[in-house]
Amino acid sequence: MRITVPRWLIVSLAAVFSGYHLVLGAVSLGQVADPVPVVACMLAYAVVTAVVLWPSRQPVLPVWAAAFALAVSIVVPLVVTRVLDPEAENGYATWYVAAVGTLMVIVSTRRRQGFAWLGVGFMAVQGVAWAGVSQIADLGIVGSVSWVAFSHAISSTLTRAGRETREFILAEHEAADWQAAQEAHVNERQYRLLQTGRTARPMLQAIVSQSGDLSPEQRQESLHLEGAIRDEIRGRRLLDDQVRREVMAARRRGAEVSLLDEGGIDDVPDDELRRIHEALAAALHGSRADKLIIRTVAGGDHAVSVVGLGSPDLSSSALGRGVSAEADEDDDDDEVLLWLQIPRRAGDSADQGRVDDLDDLEDQDEDRRVVR
Repeated sequence: MRITVPRWLIVSLAAVFSGYHLVLGAVSLGQVADPVPVVACMLAYAVVTAVVLWPSRQPVLPVWAAAFALAVSIVVPLVVTRVLDPEAENGYATWYVAAVGTLMVIVSTRRRQGFAWLGVGFMAVQGVAWAGVSQIADLGIVGSVSWVAFSHAISSTLTRAGRETREFILAEHEAADWQAAQEAHVNERQYRLLQTGRTARPMLQAIVSQSGDLSPEQRQESLHLEGAIRDEIRGRRLLDDQVRREVMAARRRGAEVSLLDEGGIDDVPDDELRRIHEALAAALHGSRADKLIIRTVAGGDHAVSVVGLGSPDLSSSALGRGVSAEADEDDDDDEVLLWLQIPRRAGDSADQGRVDDLDDLEDQDEDRRVVR
C-alpha cells in the first residue's frame, strides 16, 4: 500500500512557516534603527517564497527561481544587519536567519541543493563575520544549517528510493511478462500434444497391434496424419475442426495441402475468425485442385489467401496452341483452379476467381507462391 501526502498540504505548511518569520520581523521593527530596509527585505522574502512554492508539474525548481532565491538569501542578511547592533540583544530582529534557512530548505527540497548550500553558507559566514563565532547559537545559524542538511539528506534518500521503486516495478513487469510467456508456451505445448495425440493415437495403436505390418492404405493414411500434425504446428489459427476435416478430405483425394500461419490473423476477433474458418472450409470443400496453398496475410484488408493449382489439360492445350517446343515448355506449368482472398472484416467482399494461365508462381521460400 502506498501512502501519499497531498501537495497542497506540504505547500501550506511551508507557507505558514515562512509567514511566521515575517510576523516575527514585523513585531521586531521597533528594535531597528531604520525599518524601511527591513520592510523591503520582508517584501522580497515574501515574493521569493511565493515563487519557490508556486505549484508546478515539474518537481525540480527552475534555475532562474533558484538563482532568485539565492540572491535574496544574500541580500537580506546584508541589509538587515546594517540596521542592527551586533553588541545588543536583538531578539526577534534577527528573524532573517531562520527565514533564509527556511527558504533554502524549500530550495533544497525542490532538488536544487547546490543553491541551497550556497545561500545558507553565505548567511552563516556573514553572521559569524557580523556578530562573531560566539553568537552562532544565539542567532540560530546552527539550526538553519542543520535543517538544510536534513532536507538534503531526505531529498536524496527519497529520490534514490523513487528510482529504485521504478526499477523494481519495471523488474516486476518483466517478470510478469516472462511468467505469462512461459505459461503461454506451456499451454500451447500441452494443447499441441493433446491435439497430436488425438490425431495420431488410432494409427499408433494400429501400428502396435499389427507389429508395424501396415497395409498400403494404412501407410498412406499415416502420411496424411503426418501432414495433419505438421498443420497443427504451422497452421495455428488457420485451423478449426471444420477446416481440419476439409484439409484431411483434400489430402485423401490426393491433393497436396500447405498451410502457413505467419501471425497475420493473430489480432482478428473470435467472431471474425469463425467467419474466416467457414469461408476457408467452404473453399476447400468445393475445390478439386491438386495443390492447395493457404497462408495468412499480415496487414491489408485480406486475412487469408488461398491458391489452388491443378494439372493442365494437355489435349485442350495442344488444340489451342499447337504442338511446338514452346507449347511443350508451357505445359509444365500448373493451372490455377482457385484463387481466393478472404477479407479481414465481414463488410468487405472476398476476391476470388479462376485464372486460366499462370506465368510464374514463386516466393522467398518453398512454401510461398505468388500468382503473377
